Amino acid sequence: MAGARARRVGRVASDRADKTIIVEVESVRRHRIYKKPVRIRRKFMAHDANNSCRVGDLVQIEESRPMSRRKRWRLVEVIERTQLSAEERQAAFGAGAAEEASVAAPGESEHVERQ
Repeated sequence: MAGARARRVGRVASDRADKTIIVEVESVRRHRIYKKPVRIRRKFMAHDANNSCRVGDLVQIEESRPMSRRKRWRLVEVIERTQLSAEERQAAFGAGAAEEASVAAPGESEHVERQ
């Protein structure tokens, strides 16, 4: 079909940039000499207009016009959202996310009174 745009499915590896995600697409091919399956990973920069994706989400991207020097793909849909633990969230988003996750319950005080 003429004019069909290529589509890929992969995991979001990074969402640090504004309106940009890095999607890692993994495929398995046979080595041409040893005939053993080899895992190939490629990274694509894709346009995420709403900043809706997070690290670990399974997404579908589509080829598009060049939006910057390396960004030539755009987000089509989020197939599966990821659930990150507190440790994973801290590793992905920095110390600010860890503080939000460990907020004390109402009524608890953070300091201990000495008698």
